[in-house]
Amino acid sequence: MSVGDRQGLDQMFPLVYDELHRLAAQYLGRERPDHTLQPTALVNEAYLRLINQRRVDWRNRAQFLGVAANMMRRILVNHARERAAAKRPDGRERVSLSMVEISPDASAVDLISLEDALNRLAAIDSRKARVVELRFFGGLTMDEIAELLEISLATVEREWSFARAWLFEAIQGTDVTG
Repeated sequence: MSVGDRQGLDQMFPLVYDELHRLAAQYLGRERPDHTLQPTALVNEAYLRLINQRRVDWRNRAQFLGVAANMMRRILVNHARERAAAKRPDGRERVSLSMVEISPDASAVDLISLEDALNRLAAIDSRKARVVELRFFGGLTMDEIAELLEISLATVEREWSFARAWLFEAIQGTDVTG
């Protein structure tokens, strides 16, 4: 598929729709029970944003899921920020991190705090942040991440381990200097 190829996107989307819907349901399952977004709406919103991507070479399923996961992450964070601005003075939205398994007692984390911490991690080490994004938000396996980022499985596992610990410290408010 060529760069910005709408036809390539249209061919890829039906092949991964069920997986995107499953991921969206997982994301929303971590949210508060009265969340206004539904999995189908989240997938559709991500698709609308993907249509506007002009500089993406749709190479394979893992790469597509990574980009789609990033879109869904941004949608959820924007939704959380908008809701927080409208309803709560502290601007906090709770979301489960059970998939990340940061800590046995950390069943929920603030989505905005996670986003902020992930952005800080990206400023320090963009690859570690990308591994988290692909694993947590993209639902990719370690093997798929290794293939997509063109690094070894052992490197992905090290990056994942470090990033989880770093994010836990950052979200808990511990001074994290990288």
